[in-house]
Amino acid sequence: MHIPSLILHERARQVGVIGLAGGALVLLALLYGALAVLPQWQQLQQLQAQREQADEQLQQLKRGALKLPQVPQRELEDFHKQLPAQPQATVAIDRIYSLAKSERISLSRGEYALGVDPKTQLARYQILLPVRGSYPQIRRFVHALLGQLPALVLEDVDLQRKKIGDSELTGRLRMTLYLSRS
Repeated sequence: MHIPSLILHERARQVGVIGLAGGALVLLALLYGALAVLPQWQQLQQLQAQREQADEQLQQLKRGALKLPQVPQRELEDFHKQLPAQPQATVAIDRIYSLAKSERISLSRGEYALGVDPKTQLARYQILLPVRGSYPQIRRFVHALLGQLPALVLEDVDLQRKKIGDSELTGRLRMTLYLSRS
């Protein structure tokens, strides 16, 4: 269906500038609603449905109709077997020092404390190492530590520069090495 342009011009003149501006605003509002508001409304509906589902599961848990999945004992035992044994702590410490040597990082004498984690019953070897080297060296050292000793947890890194122009940093690394007690 083709509407001649003369009819359109005459209708536009009848409506006037204010009418055309109002029509344009109505079109913009419809476009905004379709492109911005509608997707947000749909997302809100999905979130409300998820919340209702979570509330229902919570009620089932409270009534005892639904049980939390338990970690099978065998999987926990397999995890403990993957950890280094407590007598192998010296091997891990030697590995730390060899990684530092390969990065040409100076490690002063560290502080070591052996304990048992009361929740997991794993041996926990806490290590505090004073460290000295450039930032890239220390970063590569920490990255290598975490990559090669997966049972090692880096807890705190404290680095300082004596002067703003110095390239060498001094600091300390606080780590925990988890070991199986078998």
